[in-house]
Amino acid sequence: MVEYLAAEYDVAVIGAGHAGCEAALAAARLGCETVLFSLSLDAVANMPCNPSIGGTAKGHLVREIDALGGEMGRMADKTLIQSRMLNRGKGPAVYSLRAQIDRVRYHNEMKHLLERTEHLIVKQAEVVEVRKAQDGILLEAVTRLGAVYRCRSVIVSTGTYLNGKIYVGECSYPSGPDGCQAATHLTASLNRLGIATRRFKTGTPARILKSSIDFSKLEEQPGDEPIVPFSFETKLPLRNVVPCHIVYTNERTHEVIRQNLHRSPLYGGMIEGIGPRYCPSIEDKVVRFSDKERHQLFIEPLGLDTEEMYLQGMSSSLPEEVQVKMYRTIKGLEQVQIMRNAYAIEYDCCNPLDLLPTLQFKQVNGLFGAGQFNGTSGYEEAAAQGLIAGINAALYAKGKEPLLLDRASSYIGTLIDDLTTKGCQDPYRMMTSRSEYRLLLRQDNADKRLTPIGYSLGLISEERYQAFVEKYRQVDEEIARLDKVIVAPSEAVNALLVSRETAPLSTGARLSELVRRPQVSYLDLAPFDEHRPPLTDDVIEQVEIEIKYEGYIKRQLAQVESMRKLEHKALSPDTPYQEISGLRLEAREKLLKVKPLSIGQASRISGVSPADISVLLVWLARGQK
Repeated sequence: MVEYLAAEYDVAVIGAGHAGCEAALAAARLGCETVLFSLSLDAVANMPCNPSIGGTAKGHLVREIDALGGEMGRMADKTLIQSRMLNRGKGPAVYSLRAQIDRVRYHNEMKHLLERTEHLIVKQAEVVEVRKAQDGILLEAVTRLGAVYRCRSVIVSTGTYLNGKIYVGECSYPSGPDGCQAATHLTASLNRLGIATRRFKTGTPARILKSSIDFSKLEEQPGDEPIVPFSFETKLPLRNVVPCHIVYTNERTHEVIRQNLHRSPLYGGMIEGIGPRYCPSIEDKVVRFSDKERHQLFIEPLGLDTEEMYLQGMSSSLPEEVQVKMYRTIKGLEQVQIMRNAYAIEYDCCNPLDLLPTLQFKQVNGLFGAGQFNGTSGYEEAAAQGLIAGINAALYAKGKEPLLLDRASSYIGTLIDDLTTKGCQDPYRMMTSRSEYRLLLRQDNADKRLTPIGYSLGLISEERYQAFVEKYRQVDEEIARLDKVIVAPSEAVNALLVSRETAPLSTGARLSELVRRPQVSYLDLAPFDEHRPPLTDDVIEQVEIEIKYEGYIKRQLAQVESMRKLEHKALSPDTPYQEISGLRLEAREKLLKVKPLSIGQASRISGVSPADISVLLVWLARGQK
């Protein structure tokens, strides 16, 4: 193959899935000349699994992406066909948006945006090698056709394409998702750079023909009204266009699966990769939860211009004829026709412990990782990493300090800290339980936490930032007003309080004290608040949450302050842990591998004890003296 220098860029992004799209947009919007490579332009921002965005904790990530100036939230609002707010029966810390998306429209809208973005070029090409340039500073991305692209930084966001291999029963073959070609050469190049890779696995259910489903036997699941948008910029009202449906497996379904477990590549030993713990195949569910009589499934549309329906909760790698038999045991699917078979896919990914919290590889300056290549699962986790990798690749190219988000700032910070400090043994999925600061990291206040950061970077416009400032000015003023207004006891007030099953007033009370009661809402008190200003729903939401949870929020803020004191005690990547007396052997090994940037990060490494942290603090203090 004859190579030639095709072009020079500041940033090159390999892979145009959800991580790659966010990375390329961020780098280009920060003024870097950027090139985005995709094996197929028809697969840009593809959703090879369920065309949905959000869900428990994942909705938080999407809102944080939007608050920083990323794109996923805006695209989701533009292309949603049904929206629901999950966990309404719980507290606001775990409310999570989830939307069913028109898959083709999402791809088309994102691709067109990329094509129109200044400083960004989108190219269909397979990158087969990443290497250091002769100067030892720049990097080069080489395509299969011999084109060499010289860059200051490179982001690898290859998703499940890297040495991808499909499994359906006894049949297996090299492929990316959705019948796309796999990327079969890049892994060896990364290994030559000193980056170790490993095999992970994921799977997807069958797509079935809408007209072959008997919907009269299914439970309808409508969307929520009114719809809460993902993006803080979305002002136009959104609407639900289609319903989803709920159905269940049964004992006949489980018996078909048990009789054919020996034909499953997962149980037959063909699949080497480690699968996602929190999204098991239906075979796994039947084996691991053998006491359950049924498993809940959701039938969801792939879009408005297709008859394909997605069977969420029933991913499988069983043979084709077994899949048909298995699906037809389910109520309403007795005559179902499969349009796309379920399959498992195995792929190469890196060990995220090889990454700095900036998502740059420790072994290679200027080389970043993002998305499923970093060992995660899910479109939202991928997009979040892509945004941060794109920002930091651009800042690296410009010679500026990187962006670091800590655990108390965001779920994005929690995600990256978990990956780069603790690593992952199976595909990582974000959950609210992973954060110790859940009450602070609500999806409703993502703008308060992250929009100033996006603005300082240049990803948030002046107009949007001023609207944000005005919103929280109104929030602060209203909280202060409610703390001053006194409501006298009256028959009407006490009737309301008693109807809400809370104590009536015997003396005057501040409006803020009444709002603080769990049974009473801000809007309930409107008839007794003569000077209540006209406020938007999002301002009212912030006012109410800040008042109701004031004590808990203050307690978590105190915990954050303690944590950040440790985060501010910096450690050098070159810290000689092997020479520090008092550190246990296991701690030395883990610290040398992870190379934490602070005492705080060191304290979260598995195998590093509180006693080891005390030794490090003493060592730092002696060095400072």
